[in-house]
Amino acid sequence: MNKTVEHTEKKYLIINGEKVETAGYSPLYSPYSREKIADIAVADEELVKQAITAAHEAQDVIGEMPAHQRAQILENVVRILTEKAEEAATIISKESAKPIVFARAEVARTIETYKFSAEEAKRIHGETIPFDAASGGVGRVGYTLKEPIGVIGAITPFNFPLNLVAHKVGPAIAAGNPIVLKPASQTPLSALFIAEVFEEAGLPAGVLNVVTGPGSVVGDVIVGDDRVKMVTFTGSPGVGIGISNKAGLKKTTLELGSNSALVIDKDVEIDEVIGRCVMGAFSNQGQVCISLQRVYVHEDRYEEFAEKFAAATNQLKLGDPLDPDTYVSSLISPRELERAVSWIEEAEKGGATVVAGGKARDGVLEPTIIANADACLKVSCQEVFAPIVVLNKVSSVEEAIELVNDSEFGLQAGIYTNSVKHALYATKKLEVGGVMINDVPTYRVDQMPYGGLKNSGTGREGIKYAVEEMTELKLIVWNQGVN
Repeated sequence: MNKTVEHTEKKYLIINGEKVETAGYSPLYSPYSREKIADIAVADEELVKQAITAAHEAQDVIGEMPAHQRAQILENVVRILTEKAEEAATIISKESAKPIVFARAEVARTIETYKFSAEEAKRIHGETIPFDAASGGVGRVGYTLKEPIGVIGAITPFNFPLNLVAHKVGPAIAAGNPIVLKPASQTPLSALFIAEVFEEAGLPAGVLNVVTGPGSVVGDVIVGDDRVKMVTFTGSPGVGIGISNKAGLKKTTLELGSNSALVIDKDVEIDEVIGRCVMGAFSNQGQVCISLQRVYVHEDRYEEFAEKFAAATNQLKLGDPLDPDTYVSSLISPRELERAVSWIEEAEKGGATVVAGGKARDGVLEPTIIANADACLKVSCQEVFAPIVVLNKVSSVEEAIELVNDSEFGLQAGIYTNSVKHALYATKKLEVGGVMINDVPTYRVDQMPYGGLKNSGTGREGIKYAVEEMTELKLIVWNQGVN
């Protein structure tokens, strides 16, 4: 297997603008080559508390900074990251095995996310209240202010290690909040890289602190510390529910899992949707919260779709994530590969048919299409987080939507149809946070509200909407009378 990394680096915590050593370090291995690429600092409870203290003490610094200055820092990040885009993409590919073509796209989106954050920093405002609309309000005027909530604990996943950090750090700084960031253990390099970018951009020390280590230590301290006023988390439902239970009255935004579905109506031109379905199912090895996992195709078009989808899937190149022609590379860990393969085997034993892929090749799971899978099989009802998609034959849009909703998740869903009636029916009946008409559920741009229902989480991301979560509303009332 090709080597993708040539040297090992030692990486430290970033607390109060300083690189901080720890008693222990954990080796970080490339998911593709399995070569060690870095030694990562492992924080203990005391160091996490130091990071929270640094953020707490920086609260007034960033909270009282004029909006135009916060916006300028974020604009500086946009400029620096644009200059270092290829370096950032290479870091993402090395630590996560994301194919470089998708890593570059992530960097481009991250630049946009910080740009949106810079713009949103200037648009945080309240409103006036018509007090004289109530008889008891005559002689009074009032308005609302949006104030920073305080220290934000951000816990981010491995699958978009730069952009999902941006979705927490960008709006936090725009709103005037300091952050303690715990990146995923497999992808800390992106977070440490962006912390250096923010330092170069002029962010005051202590506003952004990066603490690496296991969630059982770092995450638990962040969630449990009373000085942390909000926890924003992207990850698995199990961990998210645990955070919610421990957080008490602390505000939380939880972006959790899904088994996102697509409905294909009988009037759809199949050739026009295959490319989007391939991207939706297999980009980033299917390790996307809104990855296309279930497809419900009208019986009149099922055979054509299955044949053409499989043919396109079989053309995808597997291999080294740094090869610009690679479309599918390694899953984030050998354990995840073993799990995904076991789910495919379970599906086959349960009577399902593997239409394409289904095997591991040189440590890379082939993009896999499964047909005739019972809805209770893991590949259908749980979040697969791998390049696996399940095809289902239906007789109507109504039947398809009923099957889509038969899930503990509800993040996003899509429907391809030329019928306005069916499209409107889908927007009303689909039990999800976002409905994509004539697109796959994997569609996301970074300013849109993003979040789900059921076990897919609570709250919304998207810069404007995240800022709402990260500010507190204060009411001011002036009595103009003498009483």
